[in-house]
Amino acid sequence: MSEQPGTKHLDEPKRPAVEPAQPVPPAWARTELARHPQRPDPLAFMERIFTDYSEIHGDRAFGDDPAMTCGMARFEGQEVLVIANLKGRSTKEKVHRRFGMPDPEGYRKALRAMKFAEKFNRPVFTLIDLMGANPGIGAEERGQAEAIARNLREMSRLRIPTIATITGEGGSGGALGLAMADRVLMLEKAIYSVISPEACASIMWRDAAKRAEAAVALKATADDVFGFGCVDDIVPEPEGGAHADPVAAAELLAEKLRCHLSELQALPTGEMLRRRYDKFRNIAQFYTV
Repeated sequence: MSEQPGTKHLDEPKRPAVEPAQPVPPAWARTELARHPQRPDPLAFMERIFTDYSEIHGDRAFGDDPAMTCGMARFEGQEVLVIANLKGRSTKEKVHRRFGMPDPEGYRKALRAMKFAEKFNRPVFTLIDLMGANPGIGAEERGQAEAIARNLREMSRLRIPTIATITGEGGSGGALGLAMADRVLMLEKAIYSVISPEACASIMWRDAAKRAEAAVALKATADDVFGFGCVDDIVPEPEGGAHADPVAAAELLAEKLRCHLSELQALPTGEMLRRRYDKFRNIAQFYTV
């Protein structure tokens, strides 16, 4: 007997239902955007915003860290100090610069340069895009934690205006070692967190594949971090992100830097130091009624 159309054999195996694709959480999408391979790195912003750059080398203790650059420059004609971590562009350069993760001598070099700037009354700008400080054995042996802690203490006391900008990924104490500033800015598509989503997922769930869930829990996006009071201003980006139009992104950042520097220079030194102290003392204070 011929089968009727649409009939099935009773022993025909059932096909598993196709699960719909899970939507990507906005927090993880923002993380991927902050890590976009074409996103301008701190060096790209530095080259477009500052002129007459003269690099300072060495920490006068161990060596010259290739993952950190600092030097005197001009910002719209005014002499300033610029500090940035370097991630590298080619594969060979990325390996040489450890993907932008500084060693302790990088933080010590930065602090040495900041002391120069303080002596000559020059504002300090830092540009940050790193997953964290170098966690290697050599870096730990040479005092990575001490170098970052010293930067935190000394930056809190600098008697000159300081402005830090998270341009891509601000990770852990490695970023904070350059971000103890009067004003901390953050690009709209950047992230700023105590730990990377992958590392957080590995610790919390023993599964790095849960990085998207970790990104949501960390609340590392610019809006979240600004809401917590950990950054002072959000820098808008061109449509699609900074990588879509690096020139426009640099212009938007320069406009914010100009505004905040003008405000800081109008303050008496004592008032500026008091506000800096109060800002960091008030971060992460929560009250229940």
